[in-house]
Amino acid sequence: VNVSVSVEEKNFPIAYSLVVHKYPWMVERLIRATYSPNNIYCIHYDLKSSAQFKAAMEGLAQCLPNVFIASMLEDVVYAGFTRLKADLNCLSDLLQSEVKWKYVINLCGQDFPLRPNNELVSELKKLNGSNMLETYRPPQFKKDRYGFHYEVKDADADFEYRKNPVQTNEKKAPPPHNTVMFTGSAYFVLSRDFVLHINSSVVVKDLLALSEDSFSPDEHFWATIVRLPGVPGEVPRSHPDITDMMSRTRLAKWLLLEGNLYPPCTGVYVRGVCIYGAAEICWLLNYGHWFANKFDTSVDPIAVQCLEEKLEERKKSFLVSSISEMV
Repeated sequence: VNVSVSVEEKNFPIAYSLVVHKYPWMVERLIRATYSPNNIYCIHYDLKSSAQFKAAMEGLAQCLPNVFIASMLEDVVYAGFTRLKADLNCLSDLLQSEVKWKYVINLCGQDFPLRPNNELVSELKKLNGSNMLETYRPPQFKKDRYGFHYEVKDADADFEYRKNPVQTNEKKAPPPHNTVMFTGSAYFVLSRDFVLHINSSVVVKDLLALSEDSFSPDEHFWATIVRLPGVPGEVPRSHPDITDMMSRTRLAKWLLLEGNLYPPCTGVYVRGVCIYGAAEICWLLNYGHWFANKFDTSVDPIAVQCLEEKLEERKKSFLVSSISEMV
């Protein structure tokens, strides 16, 4: 793959954890849009994905030397522990990689970047070792997600996924080590030092055990451990809430908040989340986030194509401005 790369990019590799299960063409375009030969990409595909999808992912891994399939694959249950495990499996593999990446970003198959790689490198350097993710004090209904025992059961017939966690009446013990719990989203931008630390932390290990029978554990796991005292890039517990509109990891439009936080969706809503239309590209690029969700070429192929072209323009423009500053 012929990709022009700056010295800054060469010295600042980024790792990606891609948890995907459908639309192989979207995964390919996502990798192409974030691609640098210095980066490293771990693909975790769902064990129950179609044979065609699995073959496409294996093919991608064979085509590109810095793309690989996770060594341990999960049968991912929507809102279940296996969704969190999929990212953890990739993080473990990425730490074993020869590529000494500086930061890791997790994505799903319908995400797309709003910044080219050279801009992302520049932004990540500004973090200076801190992490970027959503982390806020949980409302009561989110406390119940880790306060009660959940069991994975067959989903309703009209639900896209085969199984999902269902709350029982069984209350769980309080979080271990008197941990103050926070909530957020499944998505993160984490420093290498942070990932190395959580890999060997007893507190994190015990919080992971708490998450095994919770609902959407990835939504409280990352938001809580980034607040643990002493972790690299710690967000102090006293720090105000960091919402999804403040953290630049992912820009999504929710039906419930339309007209309040952002303009209407010009595409379509699927399960309350906007599939973007081309008319939203300017808004997406100017809002300040680094990635957006969701895109689907069967809903609006022009939206993705337009973004690809804009990212190429920004990449060249950023490179020119960087050279001008050096001169």
